[in-house]
Amino acid sequence: MAHNHNHQNNHGDNATKNISVAFFLNLFFVVVEVIGGLYTNSIAILSDALHDFGDCLSLAVAWALQKKATQKRDHKYTYGYRRFSLLGSIFLSGVLFISSAIVLFEAGKRIFDPQEVSAHGMLGIAIVGIIINGAAALRLKKGSSLNERAVFLHIMEDVLGWIAVLIVSIVMMFASLPVLDPILSIAISLWVLSNVFRNMHDTFRIMLQATPENIDMEDLEKKLNAVEEVLSIHDLHLWTMDGESHIMTFHVVSATTNPEQLKHKIINIAKPFHIDHVTIEIEKPETHCQHNCD
Repeated sequence: MAHNHNHQNNHGDNATKNISVAFFLNLFFVVVEVIGGLYTNSIAILSDALHDFGDCLSLAVAWALQKKATQKRDHKYTYGYRRFSLLGSIFLSGVLFISSAIVLFEAGKRIFDPQEVSAHGMLGIAIVGIIINGAAALRLKKGSSLNERAVFLHIMEDVLGWIAVLIVSIVMMFASLPVLDPILSIAISLWVLSNVFRNMHDTFRIMLQATPENIDMEDLEKKLNAVEEVLSIHDLHLWTMDGESHIMTFHVVSATTNPEQLKHKIINIAKPFHIDHVTIEIEKPETHCQHNCD
């Protein structure tokens, strides 16, 4: 039996750093909103400050779970803690779903009862909001973990929200169209919800140990069977820990006299598929599989 491990601790550390940067930028902006809301006497800005403070709590949870995911394996979690990052993705997606539903409800009411907004007061805060949240979004856009994607959606919700506020504030300086505010809010919420559902779909596929979507199983099996010493393969299982670190186990029927060389060939075939952990069991042609093989 052979094992191949290629742990990606650097990526885990980068993901933790990306989320921590997003957390501190968001926390800084909460302070800016509180000061700006008190200065302009805007309840809308103070309300959004409360919303962003809730975002900070969500980001703190995601940060803690992502940091936990970088821990090495032990006797309690023999595959390591990588899937803890998925818990962050699920938590953030849940928060986004609830907050988007509330925004849709409130925006729906405001379409029938538009309220005047303080255009000049909101313009300056909107620009600061776009700059700060935009910086956090650009940092997270480079990440590829599901947890980073969920945090990215969280930040992008704020970026798009402040862009909407900016547009509305500019338009309101020239025309009285307060209905634009709820219309833009509904459009942003629908965009966020569509991405939340896609992110949750990917997360649950991983939790249910589905084959990674970016791997062509037929191509992989064809290449494994093409190895000269391989007579056949069976009991092949392929799943992913967190959407990035893939695991494969299978049995190989072979009459090879050099099993280590055969294992090395197979591991090299697995590398381009981003399969970091390979377990191979070699069986002689005359040997009956002792496991529940299928």
